[in-house]
Amino acid sequence: MLLAPLSSQAETQAVDIYSQEQLIELIRSKQYLTRVEGDDCQLVQDIEARAEVLKQPLYQYLWGEMLNYGICVKANPPRGMALLRDSVAQGSAEAMVRIAEYYYHGTFVFQDKERAVHYVLPAAASGDLPARMLLVRLFGEGYGSYRDFELGYHWLYNDVFSDEATKKEAYELLKVLEEKIPPSIVAKIKLQHLKSR
Repeated sequence: MLLAPLSSQAETQAVDIYSQEQLIELIRSKQYLTRVEGDDCQLVQDIEARAEVLKQPLYQYLWGEMLNYGICVKANPPRGMALLRDSVAQGSAEAMVRIAEYYYHGTFVFQDKERAVHYVLPAAASGDLPARMLLVRLFGEGYGSYRDFELGYHWLYNDVFSDEATKKEAYELLKVLEEKIPPSIVAKIKLQHLKSR
């Protein structure tokens, strides 16, 4: 008796390369590495080519993270961090936030919260909400320039939130930062927000 192979289980579905929109969503939801593994590492060569040859910032981010954590390739954090920095140099807010998180927590690098501020400030200035949250957290902990505290507070206070959990977290971060800013400045920021409506 001959047994026919179960082709539906044995065959792997071909996977298309991620669009920029898909990749941004995967990065923001922190599902990018899980997705690459879930796609059976089929896109490794395409990801590497888009990062190393085409120098696309989001693919530099993805390839760098794959190297940092050894996803589908041998781990190589020095090269991974270099790719993240290349992505930062091209203006990727996602890469700025990720490197800032690494310095905030001391992952792959020495913990340096002042350096975290350096990386996250431009992303926050561009309007990136995760960057603004991290920046206000750092300011609340006393890192960064006191002159920038007002700006960070203004950005986050006037942001728009898509869910209540994020809004609540932002509120808690702002309350901590309020203790480091004169009440008159906080009142001025809140008044400006009302006038802009």
